[in-house]
Amino acid sequence: MRLEGRRESTNVEDRRGKGGAVKAGGLGLGGILIVGLIWLLTGQAPDTSTLQQMTQGNTEYVDGKDYSEVDVELMQFCKQILAGTEDVWTAEFKKIGRKYIPPKMVIFAGAVSSGCGSATSDSGPFYCSADQTVYLDLEFFKSMKKQIGADGDFAYAYVIAHEVGHHVQNLLGTLDAAHNKMAQYGKNTQGYNQTSVRLELQADFYAGVWAHHDNKMFGSLEDGDIEEALNAAAKIGDDYLQKQAYGRTMPETFNHGTSAQRSKWLKKGIATGDINQGDTFSPAYSSL
Repeated sequence: MRLEGRRESTNVEDRRGKGGAVKAGGLGLGGILIVGLIWLLTGQAPDTSTLQQMTQGNTEYVDGKDYSEVDVELMQFCKQILAGTEDVWTAEFKKIGRKYIPPKMVIFAGAVSSGCGSATSDSGPFYCSADQTVYLDLEFFKSMKKQIGADGDFAYAYVIAHEVGHHVQNLLGTLDAAHNKMAQYGKNTQGYNQTSVRLELQADFYAGVWAHHDNKMFGSLEDGDIEEALNAAAKIGDDYLQKQAYGRTMPETFNHGTSAQRSKWLKKGIATGDINQGDTFSPAYSSL
């Protein structure tokens, strides 16, 4: 991505070193990237052999005040991408007669307290509607390449833009409506999981819409960027992650969407840039 000279968002709070956790000789964030997602997707932990493979070679991580050059660059990157989402969604909301209220972003290490309760890096990046904040541990980006083979600045940007997509859903009322429907179905039921998939695929679509307009505004995309994001979307599909952990898939437990679905909706957002084409709730589930 071309980000030279781009402004940095002022809505980013650095909480590294505040309530962080020490992880020594245990399951590092590389393994957590997959294990956390598998637990989230299925409610089951991978088998012992899988856990052992994921934990091999993990090193101790301790919070501190001095950060590596990579961490400094990643922090700047997060601020610039968040700024880009602010610019794009402010303009897009204006088109539909709405005012965009940007989310905050909290960068943490190890563990964090949010408006949705306490969380650890095990959860991966997440959006909390209670405090309208995106939470992110920078180690997640480093783990993407090591554990699932997803790398590149636009792949990282997609992760942020997806979480901001949930904020867009929150402002438009979609998030609450979906959560209410999920509560009526009850957790881990077919209706619950399918509604969750619809929600996640729309957030992927919104990430693509952001990319479309960010490129129009700033000429940010370079050759290979879109492929990076599509690869990342494919590598975090429910079916791909379950095959990695179990050697099989359990479609009834899918709650984020398959690799094909996630890639499809991200690609559609990038191609159209039209927020009105992101209805993932009306179509038949089989057609998503």
